Amino acid sequence: MLAPMQLELAPLVRLLALEADDAVHRGRAGEVEVVAMLTNIGMTAGAQTARRMLEQGVDWMMVVGIAGGVDHSLAIGDVIMPDVVLDRASGNTYVPSGTGGLAARGTLSCGDDLITDPGKIAAMARDGVVAVDMETAAVAAVCEDAGCAWSVFRGISDFADGGLVDDAIFKMTGPDGTADRDALARFLEQHPERREVLAQLARDTALATEAAAAAAIRACATL
Repeated sequence: MLAPMQLELAPLVRLLALEADDAVHRGRAGEVEVVAMLTNIGMTAGAQTARRMLEQGVDWMMVVGIAGGVDHSLAIGDVIMPDVVLDRASGNTYVPSGTGGLAARGTLSCGDDLITDPGKIAAMARDGVVAVDMETAAVAAVCEDAGCAWSVFRGISDFADGGLVDDAIFKMTGPDGTADRDALARFLEQHPERREVLAQLARDTALATEAAAAAAIRACATL
């Protein structure tokens, strides 16, 4: 299992009682041996960690974490298992190997750019995009090149056009998803009205990460 941020990895480690061996966490989900790793944010990081995961001898890779919603029929905490994963930069598309017996739906659009423009998001929705993230297509490309099965479980933590995550917030986020505390403190001094926004984002993100981890763990029983 690959989790892009520390807060996405934490539920997997807790729920499965995984034990850390350097950067690798190991344990079991029922009869299935589980290896979990942190990827960090972004397409390059996703691809690099997917290659390191293949070196562990895994035969099915799962991307587990959060996504920004595009389809407003979704709710915060809903878990998406897309029909198709799109790399926005290359235009390449990838079809997950399975969804753990759950219904697949729509396109997950992936790229390094933070999409917040309402017009672009509306156009994506018209094209069948249900959510966006920054790693899954890169992991999918590595898996397909290697002939490794893969799937994705992403919990909706916010909506791309909702304004909770913008460039200012994103720039205060480290590669592993943790906040730069000094930068955050300065930001809140200058923008105290954003304190509740950040608190809401934290609550919604926690809900989404727990849901995605639980879905991925349930899917292990179908492998």
